[in-house]
Amino acid sequence: MLTLDLTNAPRWHDLASGVQVLLRPLTTALMVATRSDPAVEEVPDEASDEERAVAFAKALARRAVLAWEGVGDADGNAIEPSPETIDALLDVWPIFEAFQLTYVSKGLLLEQEKNASALSPTGPSAGANDTARVANPAGPAQGTAKTAPRG
Repeated sequence: MLTLDLTNAPRWHDLASGVQVLLRPLTTALMVATRSDPAVEEVPDEASDEERAVAFAKALARRAVLAWEGVGDADGNAIEPSPETIDALLDVWPIFEAFQLTYVSKGLLLEQEKNASALSPTGPSAGANDTARVANPAGPAQGTAKTAPRG
């Protein structure tokens, strides 16, 4: 069941130990605006999927991040989010991965669900029918098999 959050309020997300970001809800308007961001549109056609993902994540974060805690400069002084500092934060691999998993992927799961069959509630194959006939309906093979000759 799809649960609609009608409050549409920003939420805090933990990205790493001591690092939290306040993010806008991942809405259609936010995704559409990010897709048309100049940094995303300027990614060369020959760019890898990874390069595209980084460009998209940074463009999305620049729109979504409202505040953060636990982020500072080289001297340990707290810094405010800005386009440059948001990009620098996402250059930290664990932060990028956490942003993708806790924010971006949750929005994209709905997109994927409409392009594939729904999972069975008790596992990926629980709802599937057997397609091969059972060779020995009495049970598994008895005895041991000979090993293949080495050659």
